[in-house]
Amino acid sequence: MKCLRIFSAATGGSLPSRCSSGCRSSARTSSRRRRFLKFLGFMWNPLSWVMEEAAIMTIALANGGGKPPDWQDFLGIIFLLLINSSISFVEENNAGNAAAALMARLAPKAKVLHDGRWTEEEAAALVPGDIISIKLGDIIPADARLLYGDPLKIDQSALTGESLPATKGPGDGVYSGSTVKQGEIKAVVIATGVHTSFGKAALLVDSTNQVGHFQQVLTAIGNFCICSILVGICIEIIVMYPIQHRAYRPGIDNLLVLLIGGIPIAMPTVLSVTMAIGSHRLSQQGAIIKRMTAIEDMAGMDVLCSAKTGTLTLNKLSVDKNLIEVFEKGVTKDQVILMAARASRIENQDAIDTAIVGMLGHPKEARAGVQEAHFLPFNPTDKRTALTYIDGDGKMYRVSKGAPEQILNLAHNKSEIAQKVHAVIDKFAGRGLRSLGVAYQDVPDGRKESQGSPWHFVALLPLFDPPRHDSAETIQRALNLGVNVKMITGDQLAIGKETGRRLGMGTNMYPSSSLLGQNKDESIADLPVDDLIEKADGFAGVFPEHKYEIVKRLQARKHICGMTGDGVNDAPALKKADIGIAVADATDAARSASDVILTEPGLSVIFSAVLTSRAIFQRMKNYTVCQIKHSG
Repeated sequence: MKCLRIFSAATGGSLPSRCSSGCRSSARTSSRRRRFLKFLGFMWNPLSWVMEEAAIMTIALANGGGKPPDWQDFLGIIFLLLINSSISFVEENNAGNAAAALMARLAPKAKVLHDGRWTEEEAAALVPGDIISIKLGDIIPADARLLYGDPLKIDQSALTGESLPATKGPGDGVYSGSTVKQGEIKAVVIATGVHTSFGKAALLVDSTNQVGHFQQVLTAIGNFCICSILVGICIEIIVMYPIQHRAYRPGIDNLLVLLIGGIPIAMPTVLSVTMAIGSHRLSQQGAIIKRMTAIEDMAGMDVLCSAKTGTLTLNKLSVDKNLIEVFEKGVTKDQVILMAARASRIENQDAIDTAIVGMLGHPKEARAGVQEAHFLPFNPTDKRTALTYIDGDGKMYRVSKGAPEQILNLAHNKSEIAQKVHAVIDKFAGRGLRSLGVAYQDVPDGRKESQGSPWHFVALLPLFDPPRHDSAETIQRALNLGVNVKMITGDQLAIGKETGRRLGMGTNMYPSSSLLGQNKDESIADLPVDDLIEKADGFAGVFPEHKYEIVKRLQARKHICGMTGDGVNDAPALKKADIGIAVADATDAARSASDVILTEPGLSVIFSAVLTSRAIFQRMKNYTVCQIKHSG
């Protein structure tokens, strides 16, 4: 029990060193047993049952009339069963454990306060109520509430899908598995292991066991064959023995002919080989198939739920230079970008700073010809950064960038420009763009502590996570193939709508909390949620349980649902979906939960794979119809 308790406490899926060798040996034995049972599971379906019945009859019943059992037929049937099961087992054995990959993201170590002293302990040993210290570069080891210290910038994109780091201060909650990008603070643990946000996502993945449509088709064919054969055998027995009074062995031989000839005995094997060859062909096109029956599911997919950040977009903030609004006369847009870049620092790992500096020809241009006197980093109170510097002529200046309202409050002519500034901010927001203000001032006395001359509000910059160059074309191809693409994002609704507008996929989108959360939107409260989800072009503010629920409800409407993703937050829905697709550069958790792994970026490879899958499935369909016709 001790081994199991330690293992279950979010250790990343590996056996702790405290487990004895007997515990590890037991785990290996259990693993081998599971693999063997999985192999046998491929022999447990209606078509296999008929083949197994025929095998039993050839060895147990066909031994009368002075003739030996029919060993040739027995061995032939067993060989076909083993071949079919082996192909399926080997192909599907490549699938990893998505829950283990999710838990592996949890931080293995934590700095904990015990008896007035800070000690480093295993994250697995944390319990609610522990006081921990987290700082720049740390992976947060548990869900926690921040206490006191410097504000943090937290990258929680793996859980929420948000493209920008979130700013957290005392009293705010942080999620396990998130990465600290800036700051240092103390926190109290409020949840550990499977009770954390990441742990709940892992449970969603681990509890999902989706049956493919191909398996359902084979089951239906098998059930039809069994019913037909049973009726035929009953009639045959009545005719042969009570009416015709045939001998035992000739009658058994006739029944075996009916039993074996009445089913497409080689069909599972032929279809498995066809899918294995198709899987290899798709891998050459950039789509690695982990579950063979995913080929059929991909061919029939009619809804694709696509994560926005990193899938439809580049997951790389950018500034649209053409949309920059300049308020200061005599200042060019290039000068605005240079000012904003000077108020940035790449080493802070800040997404906005990276985007601004990326607008320059080279990052070194931001500091070229100037000497830094003082840098004010971003904090939740000021909501801006600022650089005090000395130029080549020995004069001191100060530039600042940040939240538009904060920058506007600095301006000496705030009352004169406020209306225009707010109008531009609203215009950007209507297009799903974040606004960034830039201002500058002279520091005539040359002291970095000086208040300086009045601030000049220079410009507003729009920030946007741009779509991939091929996303719009790919979405149109999807519609032509009969596949409806729905955007799923953790970002704000306005940003999701703007991305949808740019991609031509529609703007009929809802915040997921208004559909699936407790705070439902009154305007849609009386409408069926399933109808809204089915007709929506996308969803914003989405958490893992929402993605899972969206896929589940679409499947309940008889849609064959695909899901693309790249982060831990996508894993539960990836596994729940009929066809889970991990895009290029996806996390281990997303790859483990998916049925298809893409080796090329973007969505275009998906629909190339859809076309190939449909061609493969058409050949399989033609073979199946032919076999059933001849068997009948």
